[in-house]
Amino acid sequence: MNLPDLGQRRIILLTAGHTDHGRAKTAVNLLRYKPSEVVGILDPSHAGQSAQSVFGIGGEVPVRASFDDLPPANIALIGIAPSGGRLTSDLRQQVVDAIQHRLHIVSGLHQFLNDDPELASHARKHGVLLQDVRKNMERDVANRSGLRSACLRVHTVGHDCNVGKMLVSVELTQALRKIGVDAKFVATGQTGIMIEGEGCPVDAVVADFLNGAAEKLVLAHQHHAVLMIEGQGSLTHPRYSAVTLGLLHGCMPDALILCYEMGRTHVSGMDGIPLRSLNEFRVLYETMANLSHPCQVIGIAMNSRRFTTSEAAAERDRVQSELGLPVCDVLRDGPSALVEAIFNRSRELGHAWPPPQ
Repeated sequence: MNLPDLGQRRIILLTAGHTDHGRAKTAVNLLRYKPSEVVGILDPSHAGQSAQSVFGIGGEVPVRASFDDLPPANIALIGIAPSGGRLTSDLRQQVVDAIQHRLHIVSGLHQFLNDDPELASHARKHGVLLQDVRKNMERDVANRSGLRSACLRVHTVGHDCNVGKMLVSVELTQALRKIGVDAKFVATGQTGIMIEGEGCPVDAVVADFLNGAAEKLVLAHQHHAVLMIEGQGSLTHPRYSAVTLGLLHGCMPDALILCYEMGRTHVSGMDGIPLRSLNEFRVLYETMANLSHPCQVIGIAMNSRRFTTSEAAAERDRVQSELGLPVCDVLRDGPSALVEAIFNRSRELGHAWPPPQ
């Protein structure tokens, strides 16, 4: 899907008191990747502070309790992921207030605002749009045909949810572009779509058409040299494994980058279920990917944000020695180790595009 063009975006983020980078990942990543577009944050529980003091990113973007106290804007964007993807009562009131202030609403929730008669009527009355990013009409099955072999497909996968798969995909896309490689970030989730302006919300596609939707994304963008395809969920997550597998088979990657959060020991949201080892994940993802297309894990992206620099360095050395693969935290260390891994994989496949090293 492509988001409607609303002109120059001036965004107010709605965060409803949530500041952790997991629940508020949409807000955090809009602050990270669209800083020129975010003008303020509506959050009464943190009013008077800045984005930097609340989220650790975003500089002096103001956090306020009222739209009247925020800079002029044309969009209110729901910046959190509530449990079940449903509109909470406090968020609902903020959406109503935003509509009264004639702001277009952008929502990545599973609960579609346009299906709410009261909100839809309110929006029509005030002449604003309700954009449900996850709403789609994908109805194509996968055909496994028409792939362009000269396009390298790199897919980020994870040992769990919310470990940085989208962030790694964006950072690697930007790093490749900086050195002259024609790379494209392929968004598969609501936050990525809000950043890129296009993509497919694969977790909201009817199951029979999920693989086809992923394949269609590849076919639409394979004129680029490299596709960095955002991953979703985890193959071992009891709730979200179906989405992970459908995306993995549908995009038919040539290479995988395994993302994980340092220190996480149990499955997100599932107390008592331990995570498997990184090597087990490596074998599992390679096995399932190779059912559709020859593929291998080429590197490890470590999320070490909760640890010190020295602790992260020790962890990086340990994992690299254990798996024999390049390992880095793309924010703390920079992405060069994984960029080199992408170059090496492209050479193995006979691609001509990587610049000389």
